[in-house]
Amino acid sequence: MNEHGAISPGMAADDFFERVRKRLRLDVPPALTDPSAKGIRRGDLDLDPTLWERAGVNATRPAAVLVPVVDRAAPTVLLTQRTTELTSHAGQVAFPGGKIDPTDESPVAAALREAEEEIGLLPMLVEPIGYLDLYLTFSGFRILPTVARVKPDFALTLNPREVSEAFEVPLDFLMEPANHQRKTRDWKGIPREYYAIPFGERYIWGITAGILRNLYERIYAA
Repeated sequence: MNEHGAISPGMAADDFFERVRKRLRLDVPPALTDPSAKGIRRGDLDLDPTLWERAGVNATRPAAVLVPVVDRAAPTVLLTQRTTELTSHAGQVAFPGGKIDPTDESPVAAALREAEEEIGLLPMLVEPIGYLDLYLTFSGFRILPTVARVKPDFALTLNPREVSEAFEVPLDFLMEPANHQRKTRDWKGIPREYYAIPFGERYIWGITAGILRNLYERIYAA
């Protein structure tokens, strides 16, 4: 624990997953499908919430992503590199996931389905533990991230239409607040602040970095 009361990033795998179980639940927030419902919301404009109204953005489409933490001696987070041909967030680093279909029983089911479709991650190797805070995006989605424990003996099969690569990043690195950069870029005349977590040649930013920052705040920060 550091001087501010936060847990240090170098947490053992068992300790990390135990802490996740204590802090997160699989209770679906009403705000996932009801924008008027009360509840904690994070998002692309999280660093300056007043800009949502100025931007005229409405996030109304429910979606789910999997935050796959691989249960290695030193835990890692499994991420994807989206193909450059996609119409949304092309070429970006992302979590497996997508919109919630009417046939999905739950956001967890949607996240597991998308992970299997995108990278061939079998549901039997994934243990969903709990949801992070609802994340609203400029692209109109209301994303519910599912933190999950993933057995390390997986073999992936990538969907070439959606994913060009899948790779792992040490959890310790992603949970080190010194690696969480705050950036600003112009979006239709509005200065938009966002998080970025560069890792070697990988540039993790926007939604993915924002969700990772939420993971840090929910699990590591006091």
